[in-house]
Amino acid sequence: MSSRSRTEIFAELRRALGVTGAEAPRRRAIADRLARAPHGVIPARGQIEGAARIALFRAEAERALASVAEVASAADVPAQVAAYLRGRNLPAQIGVGGDLFVAALPWQDLELRRERPDEIEPIGLSHAFGAVAESGTLVLVSGDANPTRLNFLPETHIVVVAAADIFGTYEEIWQKLRAAYGKGGMPRSVNFITGPSRSADIGQKMQLGAHGPRDLHIIIVEA
Repeated sequence: MSSRSRTEIFAELRRALGVTGAEAPRRRAIADRLARAPHGVIPARGQIEGAARIALFRAEAERALASVAEVASAADVPAQVAAYLRGRNLPAQIGVGGDLFVAALPWQDLELRRERPDEIEPIGLSHAFGAVAESGTLVLVSGDANPTRLNFLPETHIVVVAAADIFGTYEEIWQKLRAAYGKGGMPRSVNFITGPSRSADIGQKMQLGAHGPRDLHIIIVEA
């Protein structure tokens, strides 16, 4: 839409409403709503804490056909990744971004390959910004640390998420995003991922890997 057509449409709406858009009370009301980001109805199933929240996230993620493992600490992540790859006879090479948390882990038996736009690794690993328990959904933000390409191009996607970053509801994860980035500095994209890619468009038969990874493995770090 051009700026001219947008201007004309808004002008017609203002004329129909009998306003100019410059009224101080209307501007204050809008600014207040944007500042407070009020919530709508929040499902009770997501309003849980502690172990129950983690259990709900795991159950919903597995229901969406992801596999889930839990480890006691970040240092245990490489061993869990290696076990997952061995169990599926997959190579020990993983595409990653520039995430400092991932880079600091003890990857002795695995080869990390920095993800590049012109080279697609069959296995990708990301560090999630957080997750939503009510639907088993991972939340990943774009950027050099965890490129969005890793969410869509590898056949297998492994995602590490801290238990402390698993929230009950979408409202809570948006609060965390706003607190981390501020309303004027949000990332270019925020990706919500629930299970591996799938489609039943052809013959109403479920096919995994239709528009992205065929397999999604989630590792929850307890501490």
